[in-house]
Amino acid sequence: MERQTLTVEEAARALGIGRSAAYLAVRRGDLPVIRIGRRYVVPRIALERMLNETSHVPTPPGDAAEARGR
Repeated sequence: MERQTLTVEEAARALGIGRSAAYLAVRRGDLPVIRIGRRYVVPRIALERMLNETSHVPTPPGDAAEARGR
């Protein structure tokens, strides 16, 4: 059976971000976690759902114009 959770470090690698950025996202509530004792684990399905939802978010109009101007 495949593990249903990832460590914060594993989730960070999957997202392509650093460990510190991942823990900051946990503190801000941007990364879905379950706390078990002193450990945080990231439910695999919640991470996948988060990625699927955010992949459909359109780019804000100001960002596209700024990118072209650079």
